[in-house]
Amino acid sequence: MSGSPKRAIVLLSGGMDSCVCAALAARDYNAAALHISYGQRTEARERQSFLAICRRLNIQDKLIVRNEALRAIGGSALTDGNIPVPQAQDLSSLQEIPVTYVPFRNAHFLAVAVSWAEVLGAEKIFIGAVEQDSSGYPDCRPAYYEAFNRVIKAGTKEGKIEVFTPLIAMRKAEIVRLGLELAAPFDLTWSCYSREDKACGVCDSCTLRLRAFASVGARDPIPYAAQHQHCMM
Repeated sequence: MSGSPKRAIVLLSGGMDSCVCAALAARDYNAAALHISYGQRTEARERQSFLAICRRLNIQDKLIVRNEALRAIGGSALTDGNIPVPQAQDLSSLQEIPVTYVPFRNAHFLAVAVSWAEVLGAEKIFIGAVEQDSSGYPDCRPAYYEAFNRVIKAGTKEGKIEVFTPLIAMRKAEIVRLGLELAAPFDLTWSCYSREDKACGVCDSCTLRLRAFASVGARDPIPYAAQHQHCMM
């Protein structure tokens, strides 16, 4: 293949799904990584994971942006200390959007990514949105990204930038399996909604992650409080 690899941006929170996206982007593109802090409970720990994953995957171009709006707006257990982070529920019977949903968060993230893509000349933006086995966030639905791509086409200079959601139809177990095949650095990731020292093991994010690792017969390499790692079926 002649010429320089094409450029891509990966939105890298430091969590499991975005880490797999980063491994894909780094494999196939000259990847740049974007991390957005927005006043979430585990902000410092997620930033630490972002930097470590970039080092492991040899992603040189990095951008860390602070979004003040989402914390100021509130309305989520991730950004408002007065709203407790709930323990995981039976997601199959979940009727309402959980309080861990950050209102329209991914639009804020994608807006920054698209602006940076225009400057870098990147035509692809990777984001680890997942609809299957998720908490039911509305900004993780395929129709949302189809609509966002229409906005990008209409509102950028050349209209060639595309948001790419390679994991959106995958189950969490499939994502873990893919990550293991890619040698994605799961040991550096952080998914917990509430703690920064050891993962709580009981929030939605921890529970989905633990079940996924258990279902493929693999051990989750990050530290968990108490014995939560060993109690998942």
